[in-house]
Amino acid sequence: MADQHRGAMGGVGGGYGDLHRGGGGDTQQQRQSAMMTALKAATAATAGGSMLVLSGLILAGTVIALTVATPVLVIFSPVLVPAAITLALMAAGFVTSGGLGVAALSVFSWMYKYLTGKHPPGADQLDHAKARLASKARDIKDAAQHRIDQAQGS
Repeated sequence: MADQHRGAMGGVGGGYGDLHRGGGGDTQQQRQSAMMTALKAATAATAGGSMLVLSGLILAGTVIALTVATPVLVIFSPVLVPAAITLALMAAGFVTSGGLGVAALSVFSWMYKYLTGKHPPGADQLDHAKARLASKARDIKDAAQHRIDQAQGS
């Protein structure tokens, strides 16, 4: 209010005349900002409260269901435990089988690309290892031939 009074008296900024020229919107923006903050807080409180109520209901339902199901589980546990173990082993077998099948397909795909000359990733390393292995094999063969020649010459 003091700024508006000073503006009306010829002071600096924020006067009544500034409202018509676009000034003085700060108080309106502050009110809108405060209203938006209050609206956000109310929305958050409503959403949080409803989620809290739902989580309480779900907890109560879980406790009731567990209370009702416990005797049934105890009665059928000699059947349910082996069945659960069997299902877990079967699921593990299927997952392992599928994973190994995918691995085999990817290896066959890589081999096909390598043999058809399409240069898959890692082909350079394989060629380098093959060349080193062939070189070592030649060295061993030459050393063995040299020893044979020495043994026959003696």
